[in-house]
Amino acid sequence: MFHMGWFLSYAVQAWRAPFSGRAETDWKDPGLYVDAARALERAGFDYMMFEDGSFIPDAFGGSAKWSLANAMTAPKHDPLALVATVGAATSRIGLIATITTTFYPPFLAARLLTTLDHLTEGRCGLNLVTSHNVRTAQNYGLDEQIEHDRRYAIADEWMDAVSALWDCWDDDALVMDHETGVFADHTKVRHADFAGEYFRTRGPLNVPPGPQRRPVVCQAGGSPAGREFGARHADTIIAQAYSVADMKAYRADIDARAAAAGRDPKDVKVLFLATFTFGDSEERAREKARAKEAAAAAAIEPKLASLSFASGIDFGAFPLDEPLPEIRTNAAQSVTALHLRGTEGMTLREIAARRMTGAVEFTGTPDGVAAQMGEAMAEAGGDGFLVQAPITRRIVAEVADGLAPALRRRGLVRDGYAHPTFRENLLAF
Repeated sequence: MFHMGWFLSYAVQAWRAPFSGRAETDWKDPGLYVDAARALERAGFDYMMFEDGSFIPDAFGGSAKWSLANAMTAPKHDPLALVATVGAATSRIGLIATITTTFYPPFLAARLLTTLDHLTEGRCGLNLVTSHNVRTAQNYGLDEQIEHDRRYAIADEWMDAVSALWDCWDDDALVMDHETGVFADHTKVRHADFAGEYFRTRGPLNVPPGPQRRPVVCQAGGSPAGREFGARHADTIIAQAYSVADMKAYRADIDARAAAAGRDPKDVKVLFLATFTFGDSEERAREKARAKEAAAAAAIEPKLASLSFASGIDFGAFPLDEPLPEIRTNAAQSVTALHLRGTEGMTLREIAARRMTGAVEFTGTPDGVAAQMGEAMAEAGGDGFLVQAPITRRIVAEVADGLAPALRRRGLVRDGYAHPTFRENLLAF
């Protein structure tokens, strides 16, 4: 069996796309995400992961015009608030919100995530990012973004500080004895007294541990520094790959890094981003995939905007019909490198005509796709897939009511949850 998750944004969902409802206003309605979470919970999904960013992209074209006109990653709500809302409406699915280790003080983060773990009864997780964009740095008071690998050194220490705060309370610190009038035993609550190069925090937290004590940690870095960080700290990793061969190589790399860090690689669940094209027949699905591919190849501006978003470099400033110069960035290095892999000597127009999702693609009937997923996972040796798609009711239904039953019939995904907490279900297989 393998695990399933959904990668989504608390932002405008598929604006102007067919069958997206009133996307221009629905994205603000928590009911859209509650409905999706309930459907995915019925389908046995491990988690929903809400990505985030603290800026409006303005690299492409030198302004925010394109991103705001096309609702590309902006406007966007803070996903942490959504966890409590969706958690109250569900009972088993894990809920992961993105948080930046570069700009969230450890005490604030540890307390907030512990609170959400209580509110969701042990189903909270945090996706750790180091915030790649210079505009994010400026929004938090810096002139320039911190150098890439140093951001991961900060993230390492951030995890140590947060973990120290999560460990301030003993498991039996809560006495709650009505006869003696003692609620908590002060001898079992201690200071963190953490002092590092980047963070200092006294502690203790003024909230006892949640049901998981340590919420599930998710991470998506693809650079060497990001992979090293994920192998040391993450319970689940979001991975980008274009092929089964890429998946296999990534899994082997994480296994080696986790073992070197003294961890059992089986405790690090790697889920690969995946996109889907479904049809009532294999031929109809292939027709739809060809139409999507042709439309994507013709959509030059969105590709350039995506590259600009990841790199922080204005790709609209390069001539379309000349070879692209070497690109170096302090922003999202692994995503930029993945999109530009194998493009030496190509013109920017040729590069922009290629697919640029960073996800494994599956095409066919729900049962045919289920078979493909099973074969891919058996060969790659990963732990599951993360659906990369906007939250629209039609897309959710295709996955939850079409694909998931086909996967279940093949014994590839769970049929119900054996445990009450997110981490227990994640480690169940």
